[in-house]
Parts: sequence; C-alpha cells; structure tokens
Amino acid sequence: MAASQTAGDRHRVVVIGSGFGGLFGTKALRRSDVDITMVAKTTHHLFQPLLYQVATGILSEGEIAPPTREILSSQANARVLLGEVTHIDLEARTITSQVLGRETVSPYDSLIVAAGAGQSYFGNDHFAEFAPGMKSIDDALELRGRIFGAFEMAELGAARGENVDHLLTFVVVGAGPTGVEMAGQIAELAHRTLRRDFRSINTRTARVMLVDAAPQVLPPFGAKLGAKTKQELEKLGVEVVLGAMVTDLDERGLEMKYKDGRVERVASVTKIWAAGVQASSLGQTLSEQTGAPLDRAGRIGVNPDLTLPGHPEVFVVGDMIALDHLPGVAQVAIQGAKYAAKEIDGRLKGKPAQAPFRYFDKGSMATISRFRAVAMVGKIQLTGFIAWLMWLAVHLVYITGFKNRVTAVLHWLVSFLGRGRAERTATEQQIFGRNALARLRRGATDLVSAPGEYDAALERERREALEQQAVEEARLTDAGERGVKAGERV
Repeated sequence: MAASQTAGDRHRVVVIGSGFGGLFGTKALRRSDVDITMVAKTTHHLFQPLLYQVATGILSEGEIAPPTREILSSQANARVLLGEVTHIDLEARTITSQVLGRETVSPYDSLIVAAGAGQSYFGNDHFAEFAPGMKSIDDALELRGRIFGAFEMAELGAARGENVDHLLTFVVVGAGPTGVEMAGQIAELAHRTLRRDFRSINTRTARVMLVDAAPQVLPPFGAKLGAKTKQELEKLGVEVVLGAMVTDLDERGLEMKYKDGRVERVASVTKIWAAGVQASSLGQTLSEQTGAPLDRAGRIGVNPDLTLPGHPEVFVVGDMIALDHLPGVAQVAIQGAKYAAKEIDGRLKGKPAQAPFRYFDKGSMATISRFRAVAMVGKIQLTGFIAWLMWLAVHLVYITGFKNRVTAVLHWLVSFLGRGRAERTATEQQIFGRNALARLRRGATDLVSAPGEYDAALERERREALEQQAVEEARLTDAGERGVKAGERV
C-alpha cells in the first residue's frame, strides 16, 4: 500500500544522497511547508573536485567534507539519516536503507534521487584492488598513504642498494580533469615538495605518467586547451601517454595496449584510476520499475522536468541522469536539485508547472599545477595564472562553511607560496583498510553484533570489574601509595 499523506501531516520529502544535488535540494526547501529526510551513506557533504588535494597532502579531509548535520543544523524541517539505500519501492513510496545490518524504511510523498556516480573500471573491477579511484574520502586517504608510502619504501630499498624504480613510478589512468590535476600534483610533490626530505633517493627522478586511450588530454575542453594542458604537464616532467588502453593491472604494474597492437608493461606500485564513471546502481532499480532506459554508464533517462516516466513525484538529478548530453559536473546536480525543489514547493502552493529543465553552463576549469590552470567559460578560453586565479575563486565560493574557506586558504598559501604540505600523515590502515574490509563476506557488518544481540550477564560482569578498578585507583591516590615501595609504606 502506498505511503500517502494523512490529514494534518506535512508533505514528506526524502532526499537520497548528501552530495551537491542532495545538499542543495534540501537547502532549497528550507522555507517550504515540508518535512525533509536526507538519507546518505556518509555523514559528510563531499566537495569532490578537491579530493586530489587531500590525496596529495594539501588539504585535510575535514576541509572538503564538513558534517552534513552541522550544515543543516539550523534547518528545522530537515533531518539526516545515515544509511546506504538498497531499495526504492515506487508503488509503496518507500525507500529502504541499511547500515551495519540495521535496516530503516522511510516513506515519502516526493523523492529526490541524487545518489551520484562511482568509479568505472569498464568491466575490470578487479583493478580496483591495486588502483583506487577518486570518488570518496576513503579513496583520497588511501591514495595519500600509497603515494607518500611509495617514497618511504623507496628510501628503505635504496639504502639497501636495491632498484627502486618501480616504487618511484606513479601512473595516473585517465586524462580528464581529475587525472590531469592528480598527475600535476604528484609531479610537484616529487620535484619540489619532497626534494630535500630524503637521503638515499632523489625524488626529482620520480617518473609520473598520465595514460589515456583517448587521442588528447581533457577532451571536453576542446583541442586547443587540451594541447596546451599536455604541453604544461610535460614541462612539469609528466609523461603523457595517449592512445594507450590499460588491459591488465596488478600489484607490481600495468599493461598498456596501443592502437597498432603493441603492448607495453610499466612497473609501478602506485596506480591511480581516474578514468570513467558509473552511475549509482539505484538507476537500475528505478529503470526496472518504470521502464526508463539506461545508457552505458548506468544513467537513467528522465522526463524534461527531471521526473521518471509515470512517477511525477520522483525526481532524479546530477550524475544519474541521461538528458540532453548533460555533463557529470557539480553544476548540473546543483541546478537540477534546485529545479526539483522549486517544483515540489510550487505544487504544494498550487502553482503551474515550470518549463522543462534547462542547464546553464557556467564553464569548466582544471588546475595543472600551482599558478597554472585552464578554464573555458562560454567561448572564452584561458590558460596560465589568470585561469588559476579563477579556479581559486570559484572553489573558494563552493567550499561549504566560512571556517573551511579560511583553513583552505591558509593551506594553499603554505603549499603554493612555500614548499610545505600540511597534511602528509599516512598510516597502514589508510592503505590496507579498504582491501581488508573487502575480504569480509559482508564488509564492516561482519565486525559488529547483529541488531538485538545482548548479553546481560557479560555486561554486569564488566561493570563490576570497572567499578572495582575505579575504587582501587581512588584508594591508591588517597592513601599516597603511588610510587612508594611496599616495604616503605607507613
């Protein structure tokens, strides 16, 4: 039976996802007569375009991923639930989410699906074990550990007289904005930031490769900016390898196949995957129930007003939609979410439907290194320092929270004007935690008790032991017996 609005209840809006689409859609409804439930699999809103700066030690994860609850704390009509949405029932108008074996069902009257997209390995999902993508904080922290860890292991190996070329070879797969920015920052790390920090290795000899099957760098930016970007990367010491498809990848390296059939193997411990995206699997769930088509990237076809066929109460926004060849960028998600929110509010107020959604392209930009960037705003194409200043200003505007903007500026000053990187801490847990969890049958769920499991006798025993320990600690202090030998006690 469908979950419908009962007399006296406010209109219930469920928002799936805490990314740009989810957050801006929720905030756009702050003055509407609705109750909003945001369901997201993380507790933070991620500013994904700056993930590469977390991975290379410029910014901390907190600066680009503030808590969603904190952002929405002053919005009285919104609440946040942690959980990964596993099912959407369009007939019953409910969504089901899970976290650590705990299941929650949330009813809705209107639904905004902004679940985003993940990394695509083009059918070679086993590549992910050795070449993390760049879609989450976990990815960025793991890559930070792998990148800085590679230099540390190379120092150890070189001190023993071993060949460490495979440790000092970094391969970025994918020459889109993320790949370009990542390759440029690794080159800066090796050639500038770390050049005085090691004794047995010369970090400036590190090999940084950017690999793509496409014939140019940054295809969406056009041929001219693509050629300029390639030239700037090569000035930094990045080897740009185009027309090469990665056909195999393991712990020690990868194989590339060229158009002429030639196969080349590159020995590299640190690989970063920045090629291709795949829309959330929720697109498949919605497609099965509505008949809406999916494209090769798993994006679902929507009506011109961003709703699903036969379900005007369900809006899909951002990276999940296939409509008018829209790019998978933050502005599409933001503008789509605001459009959906305005339509929901308008329906409640009896206003006529809006005109079909129309995307306003505010331009594209990508950094190459400090003081170097490319930008495309309409027909205007910019490169170099001016483009870099534009990139800086735009990203400052969209970083959430005044505190995060201030700390980001301070870290940029340290990194861009000096040589330092404020966030170079890396641990083994960052590097190996993801793969360790993946080897468990149910992931992190296998590490916690099932809901309802409770041992009263064990809790009572532990409580008594803690109470006895506390009493003894207090007695030792009050009696002045700490640090005094037993035979010397008065």
